Amino acid sequence: MNSKLNDKFATTMLTTALFIVALMYLFPIIWLLLSSFKPGNELFSYPLKIFPENPTLEGYAYSWQTMEFIKYFVNTLIVAVVTTVLTVLASASCGFALAKYNYKWLNVFLICMLATTMLPTEVIMNPTFSVILELNLYDSLAGLVIPSISTATGIFMFRQYFMTVPNDILESARIDGANEGKIFFQLMLPIAKPVAITLAIFSFQWRWNDYIWPLIVLSDPNKYTVQIALRSIVGADNIDWVLLLSSSIISLVPMIIIFIVFQRYIMDTGATSGIKG
Repeated sequence: MNSKLNDKFATTMLTTALFIVALMYLFPIIWLLLSSFKPGNELFSYPLKIFPENPTLEGYAYSWQTMEFIKYFVNTLIVAVVTTVLTVLASASCGFALAKYNYKWLNVFLICMLATTMLPTEVIMNPTFSVILELNLYDSLAGLVIPSISTATGIFMFRQYFMTVPNDILESARIDGANEGKIFFQLMLPIAKPVAITLAIFSFQWRWNDYIWPLIVLSDPNKYTVQIALRSIVGADNIDWVLLLSSSIISLVPMIIIFIVFQRYIMDTGATSGIKG
């Protein structure tokens, strides 16, 4: 009896602690959302209030009229989608080679690749930018896509997953006359669907929220991504908070829509990613 009471008490305490932590993470988001409905004179009124006294959508109308969101969304969507597709294909093919081909130099390559994850992003920005300049990709969307295709995280994820696939399956396919390309695209890639979806979600989110690299590469306002466009709102002397808050919420809408549309796949990924074939 005491054991059940202790277990129930521990469960209650743990649930309460998780609820408090969740509120701590949600509070800034809720504050941002509610503040976007406040008129300018309420944003810094004292004492500060969470809920708007006179909620209004004027901030959103002002933001939509001031910012060229369609253009920024299209630019960001092109970069995010193209990079995500190429990242999944490149990571999957490289992970397949590292997992299923027996060459000693591949292990050296794997170690060197994993070692790059210990380097801060700032360290590799200078040489990467030099390459972009030499390739005449400065101030272009291609300059955002190409350096972001290869990711050690994605390659390692696919390699570890492909290691769990029995080699007998590949040998049977080769005996049936399948070449390496057919084995990869028709056998291995479909098997690794959970990893592909997981990496695609991460890659799209990384590219949509990327700020530092687009800030370095892009100078033409017509090619700005969403995050750079939001940064342009912040001036050296003053900040239009009404515009910034409403624009920030609008910039989140595509990510929310994508989550709603692909929620089933996200849940399926979480449920099946630990199952080995």
